Amino acid sequence: MRLFILGLGYTARHFVRRFSGSFSHVAGTVRDPAKRDDLAGLELHGFSGNRPADSTVNRIRDADVLLISIPPGNTGDPALAALGDVVAKGHRKVVYLSTIGVYGDHAGGWVDESTPPQSSLDRARMRVAAEQAWTETAQGNVAILRLAGIYGPGRNALVTLRSGTARRIIKPGQVFNRIHVDDIASAIMAPIRHDNGGTWNVCDDEPAPPQDVIAYAAQLMGIAPPPEEAFETAEMSAMARSFYASSARVSNARVKRELGVTLAYPTYRHGLDALWRDGDGR
Repeated sequence: MRLFILGLGYTARHFVRRFSGSFSHVAGTVRDPAKRDDLAGLELHGFSGNRPADSTVNRIRDADVLLISIPPGNTGDPALAALGDVVAKGHRKVVYLSTIGVYGDHAGGWVDESTPPQSSLDRARMRVAAEQAWTETAQGNVAILRLAGIYGPGRNALVTLRSGTARRIIKPGQVFNRIHVDDIASAIMAPIRHDNGGTWNVCDDEPAPPQDVIAYAAQLMGIAPPPEEAFETAEMSAMARSFYASSARVSNARVKRELGVTLAYPTYRHGLDALWRDGDGR
């Protein structure tokens, strides 16, 4: 299989590190290939939202699997706008990385893939529109993976505590799901191997208040957690505050049942324990 990735970000790079051996050829896009020394060894193509070079279009046309990890912008999905005609003409597997944020606020109640998206946030509504557009363009041969809050090596509560940027924002009743990047990689590979199309939530087993994650990480490090801050009076950016607009417990039962995904890190404690053993936050 030949893989092309639109958007070689944190998650996509991790997927490549784990599963590049499953593909005969791997290529992907970044904004400026000349500035990405950290991706040495990968075939890089420039893409900043406009129609890419013919060499890029040809690679996408030849790909058996297309992984999309570029989020939509204010005017829609840039990858779809620039390359939708290429995707529509071929028959390939498309994996689109979306977000559980599309479900909106359920006051801490449980949701699953049968729950209609209802977020009041513009960025979440744009995600739903992108999900639908990719499904239509690729003629249904699309796996929509709705990801929870992503953490992993170099990006976790241990790191923010060590850097002094961790905060314990308290909003009563607030819960989030999370997902380790290793488990995302497994979830991406699952529909490729099974050749399934559909929508699946990719999240951990235990939605939890965000302050609990910080407190557990501090316990592992043997340090005092940062002081609690009331959400109502905490100084936060509009973007940061918007993440607290939704509280829901998201079920991952379907991705386990239908795609056979087994989580290596079913809770934030499993994930943080492993990251601490591997040296994060030290």
